[in-house]
Amino acid sequence: MSELILGIESSCDETGVALVRRPLAGGLPRLLAHALHSQIEMHQAYGGVVPELASRDHIRRVLPLTEAVLQQAGVALAQVDVVAYTRGPGLAGALLVGAGVACALAAALGKPALGVHHLEGHLLSPFLSADAPQFPFVALLVSGGHTQLMRVDGVGQYALLGETIDDAAGEAFDKSAKLLGLGYPGGPALARLAEQGDPRAFKLPRPLLHSGDLDFSFAGLKTAVLTQARKLGQELPERRADLAASTQAAIVDVLVRKTLAALEQSGLRRVVVAGGVGANRLLRATLDAACAERGWRVHYPELHLCTDNGAMIAMAAAMRLQAGLAQPQQGYAFDVKPRWPLHEI
Repeated sequence: MSELILGIESSCDETGVALVRRPLAGGLPRLLAHALHSQIEMHQAYGGVVPELASRDHIRRVLPLTEAVLQQAGVALAQVDVVAYTRGPGLAGALLVGAGVACALAAALGKPALGVHHLEGHLLSPFLSADAPQFPFVALLVSGGHTQLMRVDGVGQYALLGETIDDAAGEAFDKSAKLLGLGYPGGPALARLAEQGDPRAFKLPRPLLHSGDLDFSFAGLKTAVLTQARKLGQELPERRADLAASTQAAIVDVLVRKTLAALEQSGLRRVVVAGGVGANRLLRATLDAACAERGWRVHYPELHLCTDNGAMIAMAAAMRLQAGLAQPQQGYAFDVKPRWPLHEI
């Protein structure tokens, strides 16, 4: 016996739909199919995400993506047992689209709906990988809007160890890229340019590196990049790769050293990296090498599941149901939570 869970993600600028099978007799849920549409091309002209445009595009994409996923999995809509959706955090209008469609589908089917925390989706996304982690572990959540270190003892058992007090790592990548004239989305563009540069070319700050706690701060780094870019003046175009490489090195250095400190302080030997920045090659290579030296394990979601996606939402719903921590909502009225701390779920 098993249960089919349809997951819908619409928190920002990606529309994701996925189908997961949850075995009722135990064992990890399994991803059957997923589809994703990114709005990057649409938002490039504006240099960032335009919330109203994002919401309208979700409306256009979510049902065709749902049909594609069901067809890919060879499953009829009537066979779906639970419809899960991202309840928050995220852009209010974008969240409302996914929540509204999910609850409407659930009502039409006479099946339950379940709201999921976006960050819990990222946190549990490595369980979709062939190299799934085991509890307990330290989690480094790094995305465009969040940078947090968590101790994870099980599904729903999360203790915050440290978080950013200003810009997240993803924001540091994106804002620095904009200062270098790299456009949107800035993080991946900066990482690509950095491969051509010298990471030791400029001495940039590593904020809070020696603070004695596990908190992060990246706003000062962004200011240092701006200052250095202004100093270079007309030389900036020919030194952009070096400045990009130095910026990336500073961000990665802080992330890795704080993560190692979290492992040392917690006594755990396993770390999970999740969120869009988790796809960064330098971060993966540096953290892998540092943990290998110490005999520690590192787990990541598959590269194509690092960004926002429906698979992580369906998986989080399945694992919460499996752990007995979630009850599908009664009725089909819904709300969304644009600001929703993970510890409040």
